[in-house]
This record gives sequence, C-alpha cells and structure tokens, in this order.
Amino acid sequence: MNKQLIETLKAKEDKMIEIRRYLHQHPELSFQEEKTAQYIADFYKGKDVKVETNIGERGIKVTIDSGKPGKTLAIRADFDALPITEDTGLPFASVNKGVMHACGHDAHTAYMLVLAETLAEMKEVFTGKVVVIHQPAEEVPPGGAKGMIEAGVLDGVDNVLGVHVMSTMPVGKVFYKSGYVQTGRAFFKLKVIGKGGHGSSPHMANDAIVAGSYFVTALQTVISRRLNPFETGVVTIGSFDGKGQFNVIKDSIEIEGDVRGLTDDTKATIEREIKRLSKGLEEMYGVTCELEYNDDYPALYNDPEFTNYVAQTLKDASLDFEVKMCEPQPPSEDFAYYAKERPSAFIYTGAAPEDGEIYPHHHPKFNISEKSLLISAQAVGTVVLDYLKGVK
Repeated sequence: MNKQLIETLKAKEDKMIEIRRYLHQHPELSFQEEKTAQYIADFYKGKDVKVETNIGERGIKVTIDSGKPGKTLAIRADFDALPITEDTGLPFASVNKGVMHACGHDAHTAYMLVLAETLAEMKEVFTGKVVVIHQPAEEVPPGGAKGMIEAGVLDGVDNVLGVHVMSTMPVGKVFYKSGYVQTGRAFFKLKVIGKGGHGSSPHMANDAIVAGSYFVTALQTVISRRLNPFETGVVTIGSFDGKGQFNVIKDSIEIEGDVRGLTDDTKATIEREIKRLSKGLEEMYGVTCELEYNDDYPALYNDPEFTNYVAQTLKDASLDFEVKMCEPQPPSEDFAYYAKERPSAFIYTGAAPEDGEIYPHHHPKFNISEKSLLISAQAVGTVVLDYLKGVK
C-alpha cells in the first residue's frame, strides 16, 4: 500500500508545486490569514473527510476516518507568513506588499493538502484515523498551536507528527533528532528610570544609560557563569533605546531582549537571573526598573520512542531520500505545545536550492527547492500508513 501512496504522490507533484506557488504569491500575516484559511477549507469540499473550521483562531481540523477501530495520528502544517518584503525575483513572488512566505509554510500547506487528499482516497487500506492540523500563526506568540489545543484539536489523538522544510539542509535528505530538538523562546523589555539632568552636572542626575549599560554587560554572565557548560542558552539584546541630546542625561531608557534555551529548565534559569539582575540594578544604581518578561514558546521535545519509530519506519521503507540524524536547531517552534500534550516527533526535510546562493529562513531572498514538497509528503504519508496498519 505504501507503493501505491508513493506513486500517487509522484503523479501529484505538479499539483503540490502549483498550490505552493499560489500560496507563496498570496501570503498573509499571523492571525490575519482569512483568505488562506478559506483556500484550505475550499480545497476539501467534496472530499470524503470531516472539516472543522475556526479551531482556536483560524485553525482547520480535517479528520480522515477509516471507519475501522485503531489509533489516531495527527499530522500538522502551519500556514502563516512573515512581515518581510520579498526580494527573490521569483515569477510567483508575493503580491502582498511587505508580506512574504519566508519560512516555508506555503510548502508545508501545499504538501499537506495533497497528502491529505491522497490519504482520504486510500483510507480503506488503513485503520483508525488521521487528524490533519492546518495551523495559523506559528510565527507570532502566543502562536496558533496553543489556541487549537485549547479548542480540543488533540482530543482522541495518540501521537503528533510535524515536518519543517529547511533551506539550510541539503535536498534529498530527511533529518531527525530525539529529545530536545529546538529551543524555547522568551522576550523581555526593561525600562530603567533614573533622573534626568545636564551633562555638565552629572552629580545632580542619575544616569539611566549608565545603569542600562551595566545591565547589558552583566547579562552576558548569565550564560557564561550561571549555566552548566553543557547547557545551551542565548540572550540577545536587540534594542537599546537611549537616544537623546549629546549634553543631556536622559531620565529613562528601554532595553529589549531575546532569550533562547534548549530545555525548559535552562529557560527558567535565564529568566530567574534576568529578574535578579533587574532588582540588583535598582540597589546598585538607585534607579527604578520596570521589567516585562514574556515566556513565549517552550522548548521542543521529541519523544524518543515515537521519534525513533518514525526514523526507523522511513529507513525501512527504502524511499528515494536519505534519513539522517541531525543536531538540535537554534530557532523556536510552537509545535512544542503539541509535544507537551502528546508524544510527538518534529522532523526536517532538506530544501536547499540546487542553484544560486542559499539564504536562511526569515531572509528577504529565502527560497527552497520544490523537490522538498514531494519528499515531505512521502515521508509523512509513509509513517501514517505504517502507524495505522494495525501494528505499531
């Protein structure tokens, strides 16, 4: 039955590419994906599936029921774009100014639609159910996954499988890693309030810039002196707003920063230390600190048993691509919320363009090899059929 799936998907490869290019040309930002959500829902009209819309925000849940008892596997694809002006020169480049599919979610949706259509046509050969999760708003906290979970998208689901196409990984390969595989993320904003004054009389003021500068420097010791050397954590100051006049001591400044940790414990340590430094700054410099700390996404944990099952299934299937283990990935991903609820696996499809320079995700020139669509569909479809054959 897997041979039937593979051959059918190969015959539909052009359809995947056509869908991907349409979606690429018409991107929508997180929590604003009205037309994209409608496009997805319309695709399923007339197909032998159950479609539920507006799950959470604009999420769509599609259930493919074999009519036979068995397990339920959820497969997920996201469909939001980014506030980036495209600079690829592609003939199907974005027509929505300042919005671009610069992360590959157009590819995720395209392969998933065609795979779901094919699985619906083949449901007599498997048992149990497939739940297809079309998720909005992966890019912007709190993310679309959280709302869909709260709305019950995982009710009755045993495991969840997700795939991300990667422009920085070679095409023709699928990668996996069990355990913690992507960092969790947090964002903070610190306002340091001192006392303004004139540059000629600093003793009559309390310089917020000096206090804030110390905070930025001391913050780097959180990683070097508070984390175990074998832990992975990053703190980045992306904004220091202290602009004023050259001879005026500002009374307040604002600092914004990004936090990443490969485990939730690491993230918790960094959060505790940032709050401690903020309080210490008040004592040391006599300033007032207003700290806003937002814990965005948890670290993504791939269940070892399920992830190893996925990898072994793909290796045993002898498909037209390699299956290899990879290192953990630095970016964050709200698929982590599914993984907190059910044993899950998040894997990667190499999608580096064969020609030209390779650009990372979220870059104005980001592009992928469209061969990654068929590979993603084959990989996920192969796992679905094996998982639902009645023996796991």
